[in-house]
Amino acid sequence: MRLSRYFLPVLKENPSEAQIVSHRLMLRAGMIKQAAAGIYSWLPLGFKVLRKLENIIHEEQARAGHIAIQMPIIQSADLWRESGRYDDYGQEMLRMKDRHDRDMLFTPTAEELVTDIFRGHVSSYKDLPLTLYQIQWKFRDEIRPRFGVMRGREFYMKDGYNFDLTKEDALHAYNRHLVTYLRTYERMGLQALPMRADSGPIGGDNTHEFLVLADTGESEVFYDSAVTDLTFGDRQIDYDDRAQCQAILEEFTSKYARTDETHDEALFNQVPEDRRRVARGIEVGQIFYFGTKYSEAMGATVQGPDGKPTPVHMGSHGIGVSRLIGAIIEASHDDKGIIWPEGVTPFHCGIVNLKQGDDEADAACDKLYGALTALGLEPLYDDRNERAGGKFATMDLIGLPWRITVGPRGLKNGVVELTCRRTGESEELSPEAAVTKVAEIYEQFV
Repeated sequence: MRLSRYFLPVLKENPSEAQIVSHRLMLRAGMIKQAAAGIYSWLPLGFKVLRKLENIIHEEQARAGHIAIQMPIIQSADLWRESGRYDDYGQEMLRMKDRHDRDMLFTPTAEELVTDIFRGHVSSYKDLPLTLYQIQWKFRDEIRPRFGVMRGREFYMKDGYNFDLTKEDALHAYNRHLVTYLRTYERMGLQALPMRADSGPIGGDNTHEFLVLADTGESEVFYDSAVTDLTFGDRQIDYDDRAQCQAILEEFTSKYARTDETHDEALFNQVPEDRRRVARGIEVGQIFYFGTKYSEAMGATVQGPDGKPTPVHMGSHGIGVSRLIGAIIEASHDDKGIIWPEGVTPFHCGIVNLKQGDDEADAACDKLYGALTALGLEPLYDDRNERAGGKFATMDLIGLPWRITVGPRGLKNGVVELTCRRTGESEELSPEAAVTKVAEIYEQFV
């Protein structure tokens, strides 16, 4: 993409309504525009990152054998009355009537709807286990939407639902989801810590939230600092291996890590004093096991091995996709702007032409652009007739991990400058070597 042809409405000044870093930088970098309180339009740069995150989630869900579907954003209130949640959910649910005076709602979550799909099509235990998931817009009518996409009313979420014959099977699905989430967040350049949490309106006794540590987090968290030393890495997982998935759950959840809702001061005091930490965290996902809460209420049964109808055991598993973008920025920025991890960057590399209109510089930039594109990478070429300082400021603001700077002086010596956004370190390389190095960096992410 050439910046002269791209829609990137960056702002030079900090928006007065933005209270936290991610909200401020997303507005300044032209990623989002507020349409109403807690509701945003996603502009090209923001939409591009949203799709990057979505693709990673799809890949990791498929790796675990989970099946994607798409459910509507408007649901019938009748299903929620079956489960008993219609009146219990509270004012966060946006309720409405259609032209036939039927009660409808804008989905905040989809346990009832997916249970209705299941009970209409699955009747035998032989069709289990089954996990269905979607990535879809949701709406919760927050009383005080704030912090941009971190606490908006409309949000993009991955929500998955497992159906299993027994509690043991369903707990394996729970463990499997914990493993997929660890992989997913690390691919996004995040350390998201699983913490014992409260189930809230979803219900159930087994639940973990995944939190990214950040000063602006809405939750107070208490944890053993040893949990921050854990990494998933590139280990190979057999998702059908119950012992392996259980071992990973125990590895990542055996040390103390809890949100304020479930904090136990006595247990926390058993952690060595030098490892006790109290901080703030941003919730980016949660997994639940809630047994037969919905299947019993809604008649979602299968014929068991003994021929008798058996209510299925269920769980649900969510990732806040739009919220993740805010969390990544909160965890990865400096005073100049965003610093995207390589796995989720909207463009792999920026190209800055220091002297637009100079034949040699223009030709060198065009050649770099073509070479990177031919390797399957997406460069953003700043070909605007702007001052160098303005071009550098834009690149720093939007946070591309790598930048190639091209100017007549360097070209006389046969070099361009490759700069790492995170460290600020630069090196002079031939244009060919710069392309090769950028390609090698992204080999593990493509």
